[in-house]
Amino acid sequence: YRKILSAVEEKQRYLSALEGAPRDVLQEFARRRIVRRVERTLIYVKAAVPPESVRPAEVKTAITSEDIATGRWRTYLLKPFDLGVEPPEYPAPVPHFFNEFLDYVREVMIGLGFEEVRGPVLEVEFWNFDALFQAQDHPAREVHDTFYIRWEGPIEAPPEHLLEAVGRVHEEKWRYKWSREKALNPVLRTQTTAVTIRALAERGDGEYKVFTIGRVFRPEKLDPKHSMEFHQLDGIVVGPGLTFKHLLGQLEQIAKALGMTRVRFRPAYFPFTSPSVEVYAEHPKLGWVEFGGAGIFRPEVTEPLGVRKSRVLAWGWGLDRIAMILLGIDDIRELFTKDPEKLREYYARWVKYRSATGSTGKSYTL
Repeated sequence: YRKILSAVEEKQRYLSALEGAPRDVLQEFARRRIVRRVERTLIYVKAAVPPESVRPAEVKTAITSEDIATGRWRTYLLKPFDLGVEPPEYPAPVPHFFNEFLDYVREVMIGLGFEEVRGPVLEVEFWNFDALFQAQDHPAREVHDTFYIRWEGPIEAPPEHLLEAVGRVHEEKWRYKWSREKALNPVLRTQTTAVTIRALAERGDGEYKVFTIGRVFRPEKLDPKHSMEFHQLDGIVVGPGLTFKHLLGQLEQIAKALGMTRVRFRPAYFPFTSPSVEVYAEHPKLGWVEFGGAGIFRPEVTEPLGVRKSRVLAWGWGLDRIAMILLGIDDIRELFTKDPEKLREYYARWVKYRSATGSTGKSYTL
């Protein structure tokens, strides 16, 4: 009994002063869950400057114009931040409706027998303008309508025979001195026709149909109907004996496949097509809205590219406006909203639209 009592008293003594307890005793206490191991770190801070020079400051991540005007910014402590840190990912509540729409348009065009082609966003003026018989002094080529880029990297120059052929047509028809240097200036493409014209130059005469979907850039003033960056659907149909009636029929068929049952055509002028039309559809709130242009490529466009036996039907449509028409959105900026509630609302409209169409583009035939 005395031995047991002595052992208990010894363990109680160790419990009251664990720091001096033997290791085997501590392990036995831990095994019996009498004690629990807790680690802590002690940090000792020592002022590197005299205490009287330390003053309180408010930590800020941004400074307002009022802070600057009042001089309060002098009392702030600016919090540094690392641009190399990846921002946390925030999953969208639903798939983005506009991306779904763009994929659907691609599906429709492939279902109608078109082949997709792609091209660069950073273009040279030649493919964006010159190959389309757009004069080098045309207003659309001024800085208020085109983004010119300072680019020191490599540029893919068009084939020499195309530069000579296009330059010769410009000088003969427009009667001015064509500049090769200007034709090789880099720009952000203002129209996806730069992509389809590349395909036409590569393939030449024959019978084929190609399309492209991509972003284009123009120095527009941002408002409900215009943006500096938007998406276009561009297409061409190449073949002998094609007429303006074929063009209108093709445009109506694509519009119907996308769900636009009412479209109107209005005579128009473009430097690269003749005859030409503007295409309109009815928006539920904005009324009749122009969403694209179309026409038959002029010989001044096709012949320098080696297309002499075929005619080329061509069009460029603004997909942002088409999405607004089909989904009842009256502000182009809403297509890129980050508001989770609006994303849910517009996605619900998209699902309803797809249900109304009843099928994908693969069911349509030309």
